[in-house]
Amino acid sequence: MTIFSKIVAGEIPCYKVAEDERYFAFLDINPITWGHTLVIPKQETDYIFDLDDPTIGDLMIFAKKVAGAIKATIPCKKIGMAVLGLEVPHAHIHLVPLKNEGDMDFKHKIENPDPAKMKELSEAISANFKR
Repeated sequence: MTIFSKIVAGEIPCYKVAEDERYFAFLDINPITWGHTLVIPKQETDYIFDLDDPTIGDLMIFAKKVAGAIKATIPCKKIGMAVLGLEVPHAHIHLVPLKNEGDMDFKHKIENPDPAKMKELSEAISANFKR
């Protein structure tokens, strides 16, 4: 069981942003910008392109809704998207609020993100997702 599956199961806490019966979104605990969110299928699959066509299509539709909620919450020009992550064998999409292209640099993380700010952001994004 991956760390992401444990998050979905509630065994590990997270800053949840959105959830439905098949997909889950939560703030990255090592964000590169405030609001950096991970979107995953609940079905544990290592490689995103191993997902069947309906699942990957629905994952993108769910991610689009999450991106809209992030953009409604965080002042930014666009929401960037990346499929990276060899460290966790569970397919995931990174959604990153962008003011400029340099914001998508995964080498520059926010050092020790404030838990209160993370909680506040996750709640605000979640509220915008539900609208």
